[in-house]
Amino acid sequence: MKFSESLKKTLDFRNVYKNGTSRANRFLVLYIKKNHTERNRLGISVSKKVGNSVVRHRLTRLIRESYRLHEEEFSKGLDIVVIARVNAKGASYHNIEQALLSLAESHAIIDPVQEKELV
Repeated sequence: MKFSESLKKTLDFRNVYKNGTSRANRFLVLYIKKNHTERNRLGISVSKKVGNSVVRHRLTRLIRESYRLHEEEFSKGLDIVVIARVNAKGASYHNIEQALLSLAESHAIIDPVQEKELV
C-alpha cells in the first residue's frame, strides 16, 4: 500500500475504538479517527466467531485488497479499523468491496462511488 501503514498494536486499536467514530452495515464495521499525520493506518479485525483461520484470513485479504485498490480515494491522516461481522463469512469480494466503500462514504472520507464507464 502506497499511502498507508498497518495498525498493529492493541493500544492503537483501543484508542480508535474509544475516541473514533463508527458506522456499520451487514458485513463490516468501520471505525475512523484522525491521526494527525500524512498517512493512513489500516487495522483489520476478524473474530474467531466469524470462522476458522482459513475463513478469517480470507476475509482479511479481501478487506485489505478492497482498501488497496481504492486507497487513493480515501482522505489522508486517518486511523481506520475495519471489523468483519459474522455475515461476511460467505460474502464475495464484490460484496466486501461495496460494503467498505459505502461505509467510507457514510463517514465522508471518500467521494461517492460513481459508475465507471467501460471502454
